[in-house]
Order: sequence, then structure tokens, then C-alpha cells
Amino acid sequence: MARKASKSQKKPDFNIMIVGQNGRLQYEAILFAASLRAHSPDFTGRLIVAEPQPGKNWQNDPRITQDDVRETLEMLGAEILPFESMRFGEHYPYGNKIDGLMAMPKDEPFVFFDTDTLITGDLTSVPFDFSRPSASRKVEGTWPTIELYGPGYTEIWKSLYDRFELDFDSSLDLNWPDEYWRRYLYFNAGFFYYTCPHEFGQRFSDYAAEIRWNTPKELVCQSLDPWLDQVALPLVIHSFGGGRDALPEGYLDGDVSCHYRLLPLLYARENDRVVDVLEEISAPNKIKKVLKQYEPMKRMIYQGRGQKVRELFDRDNLPRKEQAIRNKIKRNGFWMR
Repeated sequence: MARKASKSQKKPDFNIMIVGQNGRLQYEAILFAASLRAHSPDFTGRLIVAEPQPGKNWQNDPRITQDDVRETLEMLGAEILPFESMRFGEHYPYGNKIDGLMAMPKDEPFVFFDTDTLITGDLTSVPFDFSRPSASRKVEGTWPTIELYGPGYTEIWKSLYDRFELDFDSSLDLNWPDEYWRRYLYFNAGFFYYTCPHEFGQRFSDYAAEIRWNTPKELVCQSLDPWLDQVALPLVIHSFGGGRDALPEGYLDGDVSCHYRLLPLLYARENDRVVDVLEEISAPNKIKKVLKQYEPMKRMIYQGRGQKVRELFDRDNLPRKEQAIRNKIKRNGFWMR
């Protein structure tokens, strides 16, 4: 059952940011915009597609170059706003979500979503407290990877909190045992929010740059690609007084949004409601004509490959690890990205 915010609680207007650029993300941006308009008609904020611009950090032009993609996004009410890749770019494209925040309107509450997200319910029902940021808890223990003779979770995470003069102990969830990954503040960067994108973006950028280019010695055994954004994000959220419990469960990554990541994974593991939303919003001819240019969407949505993937899995008994789902799809010859 969809959750409802209290009618007496007045929620501030807010804007949404996704990233759009040449390739897969431009087509995912169309799906996001279409799902937002279809399932959250009362949303009155701006939907901003942050678009990286050519520059020293891009070897090729990252912009959305197809006119029909731009026209479709604008038809769906999205605004395409350019941004400069000041610190990141082609060497770390996940940094688009960091650099792109500076294209957003200053001092206006925002929610960032990864482009591979569908809005499946009323976004205005979500009881955001923008003064207490949070992010997606739909996450596995992907970082850090503990080595036999290396530092443990506590030593690794505490070195980062100490680097930025943050209180480490108050970030811990004491319901979980010492040296278990859930004890430590860790998010998926699929969504996050705050009162001002510039404040959040500047701190996110500073923290990520410091971690990447002045890495604490305790991280010597750890990979930061692609995990850098998810390493810095908990520190940023904690620094602004947010945390894991700032947003009630059941809204985002629940009744109101689905971070599907890749279409084969959507068809494999998401519920019937999410599949119905995907296929309904992609059906209009004006949208279909554009999306069919992208081979994975053409095959998965319009030629039925997604339903074949769906038949491989029991949604009530899915493999515990995502990698096992990927492997089964690949063995059956249906993997696309």
C-alpha cells in the first residue's frame, strides 16, 4: 500500500536533478521524465537534466547530440542545463552527479536521482525534511573490501571521519556488531537530497577530491573506482546533520521510486508494478520512436526480451547477490547494457 504524508505537513517545493549525456543516459532520462509526469502529476518543481559540456576532462563530446532526444525531453517538461566538469569527467563519470549540482538553482531544495530510476508513485507524498539529508539505503556491502592483513571497517571509516573532523561514533548503528558493514554509515548514491545543491555539491566535490588525490593510508588496499561517490556521500550527509533514518522507509526505493540500474535487472527482479510502469510510459509512439534507437531498449521493451528474462526468475526467491542474477541472465544470452 502506498504511503501518504500527513496532510498537515507542508512540504517545500523542490527541484529534481538527473544527469543526461550522449549514450545510454539520454534514453534513461526520457524514461525518468515520462514516469515522473505520468505518476507524479502534482509535482510542480523543475526537472533538470544536467548535461556535461566538452572540456579538458572529456576526450569526446559528452553532450546530448540527437535533436529528437532533446525535443522529447523538453516535451516531457524537462530542462536541459549545461555544467562544466571541473574535477571529474571521463576518468570518473560518476562524478557527473557531483559536478552537475552546481548547475542547479542555488538555495532551492533538490532531490538527485540516478537516471536509471522510474517514478512509480506520487513524489509529492514523500515526507522530505530537506534540512536533514539522506540517501538510498538499497545497498550491498560493496565497500570497503576487507583484506586479511589490512585495516578493518572501523579503522578505514574512522580515518575518513577524522580526515574531515567529523564525529565518527555518532555515525554508527549500534544495532549491528563491530566490523559488520551495516554498522557503518553507507549509502547507494542512487538518490540524495538537501536544502541547497551548491552547498551540498561543493562539499561533496571537496570530500571526493580529497579522498581520491590525498587518500588516507588506511585505504591503501581499497579501490575507489567506481566507489568514490559512495565513499564520500555518507561523510557529506553526516556533516550536514543527516543520516540513515532521516527519511522513513517505503517511499523512495519503495512505493514511489525504483532504481532499476539496468533493464535486464529490472525485468529479473522488480515487481509487476514496475514492469507495468515501464511498458506503459514507453508505449506512446512519439516516445517509442526515439527509444527504439537504443538497442537494449528496442530488444528488452519492444521485442520482448525483457519478458524472457523475467521468466527465468522467481521474484519471491531471488538470488541473494546481484552478481548471481547477472550471471544467470548472461548464461541464457539475454544480457544487455
